[in-house]
Amino acid sequence: MRQTNEMKIEFDSRSCNESFARVAVAAFMTQLNPTLEEVADVKTALSEAVTNAIVHGYENQVKKIRVECEIEGQMLSVQVIDHGIGIEDIKKAMEPLFTTKPDSERSGMGFAFMEAFMDEVNVESEPGRGTRVSMTKRIGRIKES
Repeated sequence: MRQTNEMKIEFDSRSCNESFARVAVAAFMTQLNPTLEEVADVKTALSEAVTNAIVHGYENQVKKIRVECEIEGQMLSVQVIDHGIGIEDIKKAMEPLFTTKPDSERSGMGFAFMEAFMDEVNVESEPGRGTRVSMTKRIGRIKES
């Protein structure tokens, strides 16, 4: 039987809490003995998801963001959940360089970064109800010679 471990945190949608989320998830995944590169990848993807929830989901209003993590075997699963405005067109939102805030300093690369640093990214969203970004990454890959 595979052993699993879970962690859930909830925090205010303030940009200062993005670093808290990064550290919490990094600390949780240390039990997998990840490489520095694996930790950096997960932290980067998580930052993008949390920032999207703050900037786009809640449009900088202070509400709650929940991060849920699960480890099963060597697989790390991370979910970032908000109950904000949701995404009208997920496929369009996931296109590189697409942004709903072209007048701000947003590059529209958040989902592209998540996909680049994680093995799998899935986005579920409903306008007016919020968004759930689910990401997975296998930690400790066996290197091929």
